[in-house]
Amino acid sequence: MSSETFIHPTAFVESGAKLGTGVHVGPFCHVGADVELGDNVHLAGHVSVTGATSVGAGTRAQAFAALGGPPQDAKHKGGRTTLTIGANCDIRESVTMHVGTDSGRGATVVGDNGFFLAYSHVAHDCIVGNNVTLTHGATLGGHCEIGDHVIIGGLTAVHQFVRIGRRAFVGGCSAVVGDVIPYGMAVGNRAKLRGFNVVGLKRSGMARSDLASLRAAYRDLFSSGVPLVESAETVRARYADAPAVLEIVDFITSRGKRHFAVPPLGGGADDDDEQD
Repeated sequence: MSSETFIHPTAFVESGAKLGTGVHVGPFCHVGADVELGDNVHLAGHVSVTGATSVGAGTRAQAFAALGGPPQDAKHKGGRTTLTIGANCDIRESVTMHVGTDSGRGATVVGDNGFFLAYSHVAHDCIVGNNVTLTHGATLGGHCEIGDHVIIGGLTAVHQFVRIGRRAFVGGCSAVVGDVIPYGMAVGNRAKLRGFNVVGLKRSGMARSDLASLRAAYRDLFSSGVPLVESAETVRARYADAPAVLEIVDFITSRGKRHFAVPPLGGGADDDDEQD
């Protein structure tokens, strides 16, 4: 990879923009005055990076990606807010990511090693973890919080302010209006829990004994007939030596009253423990 920065003659880089070494700015790109591009950032043709946006080293953005645009929020009064994109992200065609709002966090933050497929969207004030995948057309509403290693399927919409816990999987064409617990698998309109992301957990190296504890705790959480927060405290005591279970309990109890994706009535986990 060349250490020299390349700017195509048809690109427009505004005065004040900060470009690291080895940056590639392709044809017809626009880089705004308040933008910072880390080393070896690669912008293909027709990419727009505007606003107070920082892009981490090694991130690549493909044609017609629009990063750092103003938030789609009528309450925003035009104050300076930011978008921070981590290192080594793969941002595909026509992806959009917006800066935060001056009535919200004031910042949108995207972690490292993200994979954002064509037409996916990260709205204002979202916090997106590391190693997150948004498949084609997946959309995050404002103020969402997405944990590390989450995968969101194509054409799925996540409602504003929703949290999706670490290593969860959301199936394609879903509408997510409630928080999804860490490790959970959710699908549908409106999305319901279908057990755990077994494939992802096995690939991450989770021991079968830990997965068995998660499954038992899942039954205790959602089959007890008592409010979820109450059953969570019972599960906390019962599985005090199971860190993954305690992570789920903390997720449920840490933010006060929340709306959660839960299993369908009369249904339990329908993931397959024999999945590869």
